[in-house]
Amino acid sequence: MGSEALQKIFKTLADPTRIRILALLEKEELAVQDLMDVLGMPQSRVSRHLGILREAGLLRDRRDGTFVYYRFLPPDAGAWRDAWDLVCRARRDDPTRGRDQLALARVIEARASRTRAWFDSVGPEWDALRKAFNDDLLRAHALTRLVPPGLRVADVGTGTGILAIELARLGLRVIAIDHSEAMLEAARRKLETEGVTDVELRRGEIAALPLRDAEVDAAFAHMVLHYLPSPADGIREMARVVRPDGRVVIVDFVSHELEWMRQELGVLWLGFELEDVRQWLSGAGLRDVRVDAVATRPRGRDLPAAFIASARKPA
Repeated sequence: MGSEALQKIFKTLADPTRIRILALLEKEELAVQDLMDVLGMPQSRVSRHLGILREAGLLRDRRDGTFVYYRFLPPDAGAWRDAWDLVCRARRDDPTRGRDQLALARVIEARASRTRAWFDSVGPEWDALRKAFNDDLLRAHALTRLVPPGLRVADVGTGTGILAIELARLGLRVIAIDHSEAMLEAARRKLETEGVTDVELRRGEIAALPLRDAEVDAAFAHMVLHYLPSPADGIREMARVVRPDGRVVIVDFVSHELEWMRQELGVLWLGFELEDVRQWLSGAGLRDVRVDAVATRPRGRDLPAAFIASARKPA
């Protein structure tokens, strides 16, 4: 590498604010407003630093409706990797590091709180609202990837338990998990009404699933990812709780621009790029990654295409 390229590295990483931004974006995908909240800086200053980092090729950005989210993916090797490793070692005792991490945790918790409040307010009405997802066909396709019967399966973000009941009727042993007590209560009533007994309900956050390592044979998340404060963290948790050679299956929307879904359905994310989903699954240590887009063909209001993703935990 020439001296000019080295000077660019040193100049880019010489500013402590840019280092703080990269450290935050290495941990979490954030928008400008999120960075403003964490750093306590005005929009103009944050945007200026993001522009420099983007020009240096250190950032990936992803548009989500009217928002743009940024992520820092450190190079695997080379001078940039060496320089970043040196920066990380030097920052271990930096007091701003701890403050930034606490502020970041508050931003992520605020995302989660919005989702919890929305689902607690909806409760049993979710069965009517979820028809907007036109998801019966998607569930049928996705269930074909959870075979054979007898598996112990985690239904992550179970809602009112509709999918858990279908899984149990296929002969699967189901642990149904949701963060909303209102949703779990609706699921309890539905299970009693349907006479289904082989479903265990557990309350917990998807970012910290109430499951032991390798406790289940498969983990399933149907139309859940777009409600997660950090989708990548949710996928890592699903990978953690499945046994070696177990599977993770996800159904959600492909990236779209239908803003009405934020207001009417409480979603945090307007779908996802298929390549991002592949990278999240691979980054969680999963193999045999498969991500397929599926046209929903809904009645009435247009909906975006959906995808079915699956991957296997190495034996």
